[in-house]
Amino acid sequence: MPPEPLPAAPRLPRRDFLTRCGLGFGALGLAALAAPPAAAATAFDPLRPLAPRPAHFPARARRVIHIFANGGPSQVDTFDPKPALARWHGRPLPLELKTERRTGAAFASPFRFARHGRSGLEVSELFPHVAACADELAVIRSMRADVPNHEPSLMLMNCGDARLPRPSLGSWVTYGLGSENQNLPGFVALCPGGYPIQESQNWQSAFLPGIFQGTHVDTRHREVERLIEHIRSPLTGPAAQRSQLDLLARLNARHAAARAADPRLEARIQSFELASRMQLEATDAFDLAREPAAMRERYGDTTHGRQLLIARRLLERGVRFVQAWHGQGQPWDNHDDLEVNHRRLARESDQAIGALLRDLRERGMLDETLVIWGGEFGRTPVVELPTAGANAGKVNGRDHNHHGFTMWLAGGGVRGGMVHGATDEFGFRATEKPVHVHDLHATILALLGFDHERLTYRHAGRDYRLTDVHGRVVRELIA
Repeated sequence: MPPEPLPAAPRLPRRDFLTRCGLGFGALGLAALAAPPAAAATAFDPLRPLAPRPAHFPARARRVIHIFANGGPSQVDTFDPKPALARWHGRPLPLELKTERRTGAAFASPFRFARHGRSGLEVSELFPHVAACADELAVIRSMRADVPNHEPSLMLMNCGDARLPRPSLGSWVTYGLGSENQNLPGFVALCPGGYPIQESQNWQSAFLPGIFQGTHVDTRHREVERLIEHIRSPLTGPAAQRSQLDLLARLNARHAAARAADPRLEARIQSFELASRMQLEATDAFDLAREPAAMRERYGDTTHGRQLLIARRLLERGVRFVQAWHGQGQPWDNHDDLEVNHRRLARESDQAIGALLRDLRERGMLDETLVIWGGEFGRTPVVELPTAGANAGKVNGRDHNHHGFTMWLAGGGVRGGMVHGATDEFGFRATEKPVHVHDLHATILALLGFDHERLTYRHAGRDYRLTDVHGRVVRELIA
């Protein structure tokens, strides 16, 4: 009898053949670099990456909403009053000013400040609704960043590094804690009108698994179908759509099984699965018609009002981290016409922020919800001189200032009704108890129950963390 023919060898795609043969020894050399991530203090299950996980120690906060005032609001016009500017108005200041562009004389704030609450916290007339919640706020008047440019400062504030691709704060928090709702993203970025400067890098997961990247929602829209693309299929009913998604899941699983672990492929599969689960709950979470009319009126019928109400609904449903952008398109970056533009921007946001703080308190959520407000840097206490294109030839605005600016925290274990740190008498440089962005991140993680030096992820042979090799927890801010 003739011998039986050998079974046909399985066909390999050309790319797989080269990887297994020609690049085999190189792959051995890369083994250490491509090793699985080191177990974080709260190791996640790759099959259930958003499952809730405990922190390092008992947490004060369980969830976060970060209100990002895009463009850099002026600290001396909002939460850091400087009477000396009125005395020096129109005259050169007696200190060295290192600024991005040419600046001129002292520029007194056009806004009045008053004390509010039992704490007597001083707040500008721009924010009457926020001022009504003064005893909830911990105002940091001594923030510092690294440079006076938007792009690196946005990356530093959001991702802990001004230049290199690093996971965002929301991604680190979701990686550490997971989410309390498996049918919604753990991290949502509410940003109206498209992307800000640096686009989706502001909520990137970088080398963390893709499931921890922020999900962008364009909140300029009102209808759920426009807020969440493809939330309903126009061609099939729910049963048929479910069958399609199940088939896609089986094909993806077969595709993944034939290949070595590929984080991009895994991220794509998880994205499909999360999208299918979102159809169960997203319609409810984003449909503000389900809120009483009085509540919608309380937040205000503005884009920021709607998105902060959506943010509260997401937090209620277990979403871990919500970032709500304000100033997209017409930012707080007021190189000219500062009085007019800061009034407009505050009018767009003040009512909604005050409503959010009161609403969270009334629902018993504020004690476990950390609220953060601020931009990527502040502004100069002096007027910006006319330059080509920066301020349209006007002399009524302020330039960027990273040397000293203001942010505030509320809820989530924060000591309310207090001021931490100070800038000089004119509001230019942090002089007392300076708080770098790395320190802010370390403090946020501490409020969430993490030692910022131990919340790490192994990538390219190194354990990375949000604060890199920096950061100290500002204990005075914690109740």
